[in-house]
Amino acid sequence: MVKIALANQEHQFIIEIKERVRKAQYEALKVVNTELISLYWDIGKAIVDKRKLGWGKAIVPKLSKELQKEFPGVGGFSTTNLWYMAQFYAEYQPDKNLQPMVGEISWSKHLVILSKVKDPQERLFYTQATKKFGWT
Repeated sequence: MVKIALANQEHQFIIEIKERVRKAQYEALKVVNTELISLYWDIGKAIVDKRKLGWGKAIVPKLSKELQKEFPGVGGFSTTNLWYMAQFYAEYQPDKNLQPMVGEISWSKHLVILSKVKDPQERLFYTQATKKFGWT
């Protein structure tokens, strides 16, 4: 009987440790996502700001090429994705309700919302619902 109780305690202990590891992994992913979205926001802002100064479209492919060369194996710096960053910043920045939500969901989910929803109130709804319900 003592062996069974000990085995149950060991089993419960292992389950608790596994759950703690999963929670730490999830929390780490959230931090990484927030930093990545912040980086993409900053890059988008920089592109928009340079375009306002009269810089042409050619800077984006050049930036893409340089970032890919400098950071080989790191994804996310394609010309297309850099343009998405600029669009993301340009469309979300004016909306004070959307701004605080940008780090709450993943980049891929933002891209879906950005491409399918044009109304800022609807974007806010889908961003909040995606965070709350884990929509994909």
